[in-house]
Amino acid sequence: MGKFGSAIVAIIGGGFSGAAVALHLARGLTEGKDVRIVVFEPRERLGAGLAYDTTEPAHRINVPAYRMSLYPDDPESFANYIARSGTRADDPAAYTAEGIPFPRRSVFGDYVAAEIAPLLSSGAIEHRRKRVTDVKRTGEGWMILAEDVEAVVADVVVLAVSHPAPSLPKALRPLLAHPKLVADPTKANALDIVAPTDRILVVGNGLTSADVIAALDERGHHGPVISISRRGLRSRGHPKVAEDPFGDFVSEPIPRASELFRHIRRTLRLAGEQGLTWHPVIDAVRAQGQEIWQALPIVERRRIARLARAHWDVHRFRIAPQVEGVLNRAVECGRLEILAASVLSAAIEGEGTAIELKARGGDAPRRVAVDAVVVTTGPAHTQILRSQPFLAALEEAGVLTACETGLGIACDLHSRAVGAGGNVERSLFIAGPLARGTFGELMGLPQVTEHAVFVAEQIATLLSVKLKGGKNSRYGARGEAAERPFASLLRG
Repeated sequence: MGKFGSAIVAIIGGGFSGAAVALHLARGLTEGKDVRIVVFEPRERLGAGLAYDTTEPAHRINVPAYRMSLYPDDPESFANYIARSGTRADDPAAYTAEGIPFPRRSVFGDYVAAEIAPLLSSGAIEHRRKRVTDVKRTGEGWMILAEDVEAVVADVVVLAVSHPAPSLPKALRPLLAHPKLVADPTKANALDIVAPTDRILVVGNGLTSADVIAALDERGHHGPVISISRRGLRSRGHPKVAEDPFGDFVSEPIPRASELFRHIRRTLRLAGEQGLTWHPVIDAVRAQGQEIWQALPIVERRRIARLARAHWDVHRFRIAPQVEGVLNRAVECGRLEILAASVLSAAIEGEGTAIELKARGGDAPRRVAVDAVVVTTGPAHTQILRSQPFLAALEEAGVLTACETGLGIACDLHSRAVGAGGNVERSLFIAGPLARGTFGELMGLPQVTEHAVFVAEQIATLLSVKLKGGKNSRYGARGEAAERPFASLLRG
């Protein structure tokens, strides 16, 4: 525990969310020497995380660079970094014909690392490249144990952990011993086992599927690919011409999922009548997503997560034009087949596999023979509290509970963890996408950046009492701004 007049903040997870919270907290404290910020992250650098640590050249950011930034008040920070760093020379394909940059995802990781580097050099932020093994209450603080290092006793803990690994569909378990089953394509070099002529089944049609197909194309793969999902929905691309968000979904709160869906459909028709595409309507829903979510009771949030998530994801999480081009060409030449289907059974046959597919709305199963199977069904969100031993221990201790929406970890509107019996843990925060069950739209920038700033403000509120009557922070003498829940901050 930090002595009186000092404090320790421990951030578990140093991907984008954890790094952004650390950066904004360090920048917001005018007496940084009174606060020790320790980030536990096994990776070599902070800020990359699972999304931006990839070395695959085909993996690109899926929104224009000018919409990604560490700073809500400087939305073109990353775009300016690209202009300075010589990305165009190193990667001419990063720019569309209209001059819009969609660089490789690793470049965004470089940007975050560059922004946080001065704070690491000065000691304002400490990076411990260790995996956390246990977190326990001790007095008014938290004891954090990590691999082969001295325990840290912190006043405040921020959980900014990664999504849980994908869960292998039950029907594919007979393939566990097959050398060309790629159960988690996000792992480094996971696709190295795929030969150029292999026949491939991709299970899942979202962003990860698009990444896999683009990465295989980059590696020279030219065998046939079947990509399946229950609805056969494919990730969409960006409009050729940028359009301003269109639609108002918050002036009159919408308390039911069915009413929200009807309102979105009406707005889509109005947009079409005005010559607009669907893109600006979805952009409006996304921009207003946090307030839309707050107006919905839990039962309606669960209904949306169950019924509309697949449709939302393919429209909300768009693919870069370069990746869209790869998929379009593969479909046009007949090399890529996208199906609405599920796996009925799977068996190893010789060096390959035999798969039975059940088409959506179809009768007879379709039998296909493939050489490799790649699972891209996405994180097993409902297993988050079982994904790491220290999270499971905190759940068993009643400190953490799963969000009722099934989308992450339960927290209140101040992003503080909610434990068993609804008890709020005032010094334990949930940062990043795992808080989206409470906050709604919280999977991409700029929303994740705004949430990181918000969590930093909440921490400053707590520290202000301990650190000389609250005069340590630019957030206010007693952190008044941080006393407001996130939704009200978004409304100004």
